[in-house]
Amino acid sequence: MPVRVFLVDDQALVRSGFRMLIEAEDDLVVVGEAADGQAAVQALAKVSADVVLMDIRMPVVDGVEATQRLTAAGHPARVLVLTTFDLDEYVFAALKAGASGFLLKDARPAELLSAIRDVAAGDAVVAPSATRRLLAQVVPTLPGRPTEHTPDPRLALLTARELDVLVEIAAGASNSEIGSRLYLAEGTVKTHIGRLLAKLEIRDRVGLVLFAYETGVAPR
Repeated sequence: MPVRVFLVDDQALVRSGFRMLIEAEDDLVVVGEAADGQAAVQALAKVSADVVLMDIRMPVVDGVEATQRLTAAGHPARVLVLTTFDLDEYVFAALKAGASGFLLKDARPAELLSAIRDVAAGDAVVAPSATRRLLAQVVPTLPGRPTEHTPDPRLALLTARELDVLVEIAAGASNSEIGSRLYLAEGTVKTHIGRLLAKLEIRDRVGLVLFAYETGVAPR
């Protein structure tokens, strides 16, 4: 079954360009589109989608608010945020609201298609350098560390190797960098990440980063 993509952008020409690019691929299909976040949330209540390509700055309801509403409603679609500005305050807010990653609007077509497939597969599209800058913004706002007497019980579910991988993810390492540092094949790294997501009941890589800092697994 092809990956179902829903387009949200206030510019009809941009939506048309994305539609042409996506529908030229055998494994991708556009199932709908909207010109603002409110219309998108309303449409997605009736339309099944795997990935929402979400513009960040729109009239009526912006991409951040729309992402929050979809997440709160438990919609299964993963949100890939599109922005003109690299990691502006809206992008941070969207990632914290539940978006699975972001991409600049001037990304190459191949990068966009790859990002859609990665997000649909459960990966987060946030470059390591961007993760580090994200942490610089987000970590100071996190609640205080848990005390030694109240550790998160989910930590007990993890193996030593899974904890190693979690620490590397929190540091902003890519899968290939994690494999190199821990002497693991990249496929094995992906397996560990999948187990981390399942055991911790976390949606994506961004959530793993925040979990690592909130629980004290990663140093601040």
